[in-house]
Amino acid sequence: MDLHVRRATLEDVGPLVKLWQSMHFAADDLARRVTEFQVVETADHGLVGALGFQILERQGRIHSEAFTDFALAELSRPLLWDRVNSLAQNHGLLRIWTHEEAPFWSRCGLSKPDADALARLPAAWKPQSGRLLTLKLRDDLDTIMTLDHEFALFMQNEREKTQRTLQRAKHLKILAALVAFGVFLAVIAAAFLLARRHLLAQ
Repeated sequence: MDLHVRRATLEDVGPLVKLWQSMHFAADDLARRVTEFQVVETADHGLVGALGFQILERQGRIHSEAFTDFALAELSRPLLWDRVNSLAQNHGLLRIWTHEEAPFWSRCGLSKPDADALARLPAAWKPQSGRLLTLKLRDDLDTIMTLDHEFALFMQNEREKTQRTLQRAKHLKILAALVAFGVFLAVIAAAFLLARRHLLAQ
């Protein structure tokens, strides 16, 4: 079957409300957020599925997956996942979350979050119940900032080390010049004494 995915528009509200009601979702609430949804349609523009993708605090949440016929789910999900990935990249998201329980999402790399990941879950999404999966897309901002700070400190320490090395080299150069000058004076003095003794001996 020829399926494609696009962003939902206000014209899709009617068919989507029927789809959400069939899934026992809060259709009125979702209708107010229709532009969060990606819809799957056939070549003749028949809507057969939808998936919500909410963006908050540079993180994305896959939610409210619904299909008119779940026999089409396995064909639709890869298309929806490609769309989600594209949105995540375009918005520079750090992490994706979902409460969806279909095995497909685990196969996409989403897994149970550890305590550190859970601490980064936006507060608005924490009241959700059921299984929670996540996928880290890139380093979190605070990690990047910490690494940048550590690198800046490293570079500063290296500059200070270089400065101290150059300072020591400068001191050694001055000391070497003084020693050379002292040796030069000693040679002159020795030559003068030898010349004087030679004159006195005559």
